[in-house]
Parts: sequence; C-alpha cells; structure tokens
Amino acid sequence: MAVSCWLLTPVLSLLPFMTQVPAQQPGCSVSNNRPDVYENNLPGHVVTTIHTEPGFTVTIDPKSLDARFFTIQGSELQLSQSVDYETITLLLVTLICQNNAGQSNYLDIQVTILNVNDNSPVLKQTNITAVVPEDTKVNAIVVPRKDVSASDADPDTIYYELTTIVTGTDGYFAIKGVNNPEIYLQKALDYEKFNLTTLVLYARDRPVGSLEVTNTATATINIYIEQADTKPPWFLPCTFINTDKSICISSRYTGTVNIYEVSTEPLILEPGPIYAIDPDYLLNEKIVYSIVGGDPDKVFSVDADTGNLTMNKEATSLDSYLLQVMATQVNNIQKYSIASVEIKVVSKNNHPPYFKTRIYNGTVFAGLDPRSFVFQAGDPSTPLMITAEDDDFPNKVNPSIEYYIKNSTDFIATKDGLILTNVKLESSKTVTIEAVGKDMASMQQASTVIMVEVTHNTAVILSDKIYSAQDMAILGGTLAALLLIALIFLGVMIYKQYGKPAKHLIRKKFSKKISGDYQNQSYEQDEYQNVNTEQDKMSENGSVQSMTHVLQPALSLPSSNVEETDSLPKVSIASTIIFDQEEKEKEMKEETEHEKEVKSILKTDRRMADDGYKAVWFKTDVDPDAGERVEVIEDNASDGDDDSDPDLQKNDEEEEEEEDYDKDNHDRGLGVSFVSESSSLPAAEVTVDMSHTDTVTKDDSHL
Repeated sequence: MAVSCWLLTPVLSLLPFMTQVPAQQPGCSVSNNRPDVYENNLPGHVVTTIHTEPGFTVTIDPKSLDARFFTIQGSELQLSQSVDYETITLLLVTLICQNNAGQSNYLDIQVTILNVNDNSPVLKQTNITAVVPEDTKVNAIVVPRKDVSASDADPDTIYYELTTIVTGTDGYFAIKGVNNPEIYLQKALDYEKFNLTTLVLYARDRPVGSLEVTNTATATINIYIEQADTKPPWFLPCTFINTDKSICISSRYTGTVNIYEVSTEPLILEPGPIYAIDPDYLLNEKIVYSIVGGDPDKVFSVDADTGNLTMNKEATSLDSYLLQVMATQVNNIQKYSIASVEIKVVSKNNHPPYFKTRIYNGTVFAGLDPRSFVFQAGDPSTPLMITAEDDDFPNKVNPSIEYYIKNSTDFIATKDGLILTNVKLESSKTVTIEAVGKDMASMQQASTVIMVEVTHNTAVILSDKIYSAQDMAILGGTLAALLLIALIFLGVMIYKQYGKPAKHLIRKKFSKKISGDYQNQSYEQDEYQNVNTEQDKMSENGSVQSMTHVLQPALSLPSSNVEETDSLPKVSIASTIIFDQEEKEKEMKEETEHEKEVKSILKTDRRMADDGYKAVWFKTDVDPDAGERVEVIEDNASDGDDDSDPDLQKNDEEEEEEEDYDKDNHDRGLGVSFVSESSSLPAAEVTVDMSHTDTVTKDDSHL
C-alpha cells in the first residue's frame, strides 16, 4: 500500500493547489472531500463532517484503499490511528450513501498528510579518528565527505558547522561549505605546537539562528598530528627568534690555539662544543658534521659523528680562522645547517688569570637607580673594583681580561671591573655573587666572590627632597669645577689687563742684562740718567750739527724696523729704553736734582786745547806724528761682530715690539750709541765729558 501511495505522489502533489469543494450525492454530502492532516495525529482526529438526509445512512467502503485508517463517529469522519508522513503521505477512503430502499451512492475522499519536523539529522559516524602527517599540504582533505555526511528522515536540507574545543588549535581545519561537511587543512601544521586536536561537527535541519524548531546531530572528530621530517638541524645552544619557537639561531663558537703548537686533544670552545640536534625529536635523524669553509690549509678537522674539532698541523700565523661547519641529516642531505667557528691563534699563555683577593666586600644603598656604583665596604666614597692579575705580563695587568657577574642579574660588572647595580634594590640584605674575569684572548678565566651589603640610604632632606651621600659628592665636584673655571677666567682677565706691561718690564730687565755685555758700563750709568735732558740740550745747542747727515736716518725715525737699522754699515745700536709714566716722572724728578751738563761726544772738529776733554778718533784718521795727546780705538771691534748676529737681531725685534707697545700706552725715550767702522764715512770725533768719565778704553769701542 505504501508503494502505491508513492506512485501517486506526483499527481497528488498538485492537490493542495486545487479548489476544494464539498462533495455530495443525493441524500449524502461531506464538508470537504480533500482535507489535510498533519502527521503524528492522535486517534480520533476529525477528518471531515458528513451530512445525511432522512432515510439515508453513510458507511465506509471496506474495499477502500486506506479504509483501516478511518472510522465514522456520528456525523464525523475520524482517523482511527496516527499517521507518519515518513511512511505515507496520502490516504484514500470511499463512503457509501444508502437509502432505505437499498439504493446507494459513493463519495471519494482524499486525505493529504502534512509533514512535521519530527526527525533529527543522522550522521553515519558520531566518533571519528583521523591521523594527519605534520607535513600535509594546505587545502588537502583530511576527512572525506562520505564519512561526515548526515541524513534526515524529513526531506530537509542539512546545514553543517565545525568547531574546535582544544585551545590554540583554531583555524587549522575547516569544512568546504555550510552544506558540504568535507574537512580540509586550512593552515600548515607544526608538531611542536600541538599534536592532537578535537573537532565537533554539527548537522542541523534548519539554518543557524532560525526561529523554527531545529533538530541537530553531532559528531566528534579526533585528529592526531604525526610528526614529519620538516626542520633542519639546530646547533646548540640556540635562541628562538619567533614566538612559536619554530626557528632557533645558534651563536658563533669561539676558541684559541697556540701558534706553532698542535693540540692533541679536541679544542675547547665557547659557549660549548659543536653539537647539533634534529628538531623533529621523535624522528631524531642521525646528523654528521663537516668543515665546508674557512680552512684552506687544512689546519683543522671535525669528527663526523661527534663534532669534536681537532688540529691536523700547527698554525703559523696569528691570524684568526673563521671556520664554517655544516651539520647534515644522513637520510636527507638537503636538511642541513651551518655554524661559524672562530679560532684565534695566540702566543702561548703559561699562566691563567687569578684574583689576588678571594672575597671582595662592598656596600650599596637601597633605592638607588640601576647603574649605581657599589662602593668598598667601609669606604663609601671609593667604588668597588675587582682586578684579576696575570703573571704572563710584567705588571700583571692583562688588557684582554673582561669581567662579568655569573650568578646574579641584580648586579653587573664593567670591562674595567667596576661593580654596578642592574636593578633598583628595594630592601636591606646581603647578597653573595660570583664574579668572573675572563681572558678573551686565551679564553682562560678566574672567579672570585663578592659580598654586597645592601643598606638603607642615609640621606640629607632639603625642601622635601632626599639627597644621598652620592648626590652630595656630585654636588661638591660640580662646585669645585665651577670654582676652577672662575679662577681660570679671572687669570685670563688679569693677563689681558696687565700682561703687556708685565711682559715689558721683564723684557726691559732682560735687555739690561744682555746690553751689559756690549756697552761701556761707566758710560751707561750716566746715559740712563741724563738721556732725556741731554737730548733736549743737544737739540738746542746743535752740538752734533756736523754729523746730522750721518745720524739723521737713525735718530729721526723712532719706529724704524730691523731692516732699516741693519742697512747701516756695521752699526751697533743699543736697546731702546722705554719708561712707564710713573717711572718717567720719578726719573725726571731725580734728573732735576742731579742734573749734569754733558756735552756731545760726537764732534767733527778737533779741539786742540780744552782742559777736561779727550778726543777719540778712528785709527785711520789719526796722524801719529802730530804729537797730540790722543787714544786710538783699534779697528777690531767688528772682527767678532756681524750684522747677522742672532742676538742682536733678537734685540732689534724686541725693540720693535716695545716701540709698538709704547705708541699705544707709554711715552717713549730713545738712546743711541754707535761707532762706525766703515772707511767710507768721514772721521768723527767723539767728545767725552771727563768730569763724569775719566777714560775711554779700547774694550768699549764696540759701543
């Protein structure tokens, strides 16, 4: 019967669209001959109402296709049992209308069963397990559609949803679409991140968020990640450079060898021996080592299995070797890594460094900022400094030693051995730290212990601010520096104000000393006392008129330079005497008290008889037979003198500087004394005032 109903389905599907009209026969009728009934009805559900005229009766034709589903109760046609849409969708029943005379008519009734969403989707498997290799390609199918598709007794469309219940595994797996439950890999797997995840697949007969009643089926999918050979070897120790720890970069290995020596043992390297691992640790493929660069002379070799580095022959140069060591998987040569190994060639080191002091004691105040000094215990003004000695050096100071703290991050050591805080220390305590001094050339090292006492800071409170002893020391140093700058500035100002006068006085004193070696001392005494007054008298009396044409170039130009003075033939010029204003006033006062009349010592005429005077003539112009009383100046003064005498030139330069200075600040006095040796000049008579100078000696002739 069910089969016949399904055959009628295409035709009956059009019945809801047809106009339902009451069916009637003479004497009998029904209110609706094509009623609709929802499935899962209760027995006694009224299908339609029957109307009969008097003398007529209505019965169910037992030959009807679905007569068993109906019954007549009074004037109602009822269902006698529940109907399931998934079993039958259309019921056909015939009613017989018969009168008392035995005449009968037939009424056909079609009952359509309406579907009710009373069934949930059904999945083939509710618990699925899948093993996925780590190196599975993205977009690959990991669970096929046939294993996760759902069915529904109600002919409904199934909607799927996939979720993850393991934290950190979201986004790796997804379904192809909302109506396609095929599961594929959406992101590359990493066994180091996770190796198991659990997915939940939902199958619904209504869209997510629908207000209609929705039936849901679920399936649990356990996915196991199978580790694959995906990573190259890692040299240890190494540092991860990303948060998922999939890439690890190793540091450079370093070591030392002695020049002209061959080590028979494996070389000791820092930070450790050459060693590489397979990051795919479940596979743990075998790794072999080889040197692929940096050793053209084949001085070194590496053990293929252990990675130990040894020497084949001695190193003959102090140059460093930068080796390239490759670690390769045996099963796949393309899985490899390369590490740098720096080998320094050094002179032989016979003595390791050592600390002469086994325990250092220091102190530091709590609450100081990082990078504050740790001071010596008992001496809070001296920073604590550790020192490692090395007997390989004459003064035991090895410049290659560097210092660091080994077991504490609260303190650091500078390369020079100063100990500093690395954090702000909050409380009083005693800290024991280990300090290491390492010879960076030989890689030898020594260690010592430092006991640091952290104490409360004794501070000076000013204006609600706390100043520590360290702050006060810095303030004192700053004030001392400012005082030094002020003194230097004051000295510069004094020098600018009084420097030239002081320099002039020193030069004058120095000039007097030098000039004493070239001048007649007996004449010099009177010359300085009377030079100003006598020059005035000479100018008024005209006592040197006969030599005016000779002396004019030298005396009339007070600012003449060294070249003009040197142009005169073999003339010795005395130093110019310059006086300060105060000295000049004092000299003039003394000259007024002790004024002496001095006549010119230069004359061109001969005075035959004048008591109290002597005439001095050049030897070439004296007649030895004249019988006159004369003393002859020998022509030998210039034998040892030269116009290029450096001392005289230096005096001339100093005279020019003094003359320039006198123009701006002082009155100038000029005194000149010279004797010419040139035979081209006319003979000159030198008249000497014998009342003050008794004799003129030959030794004074160079003046």
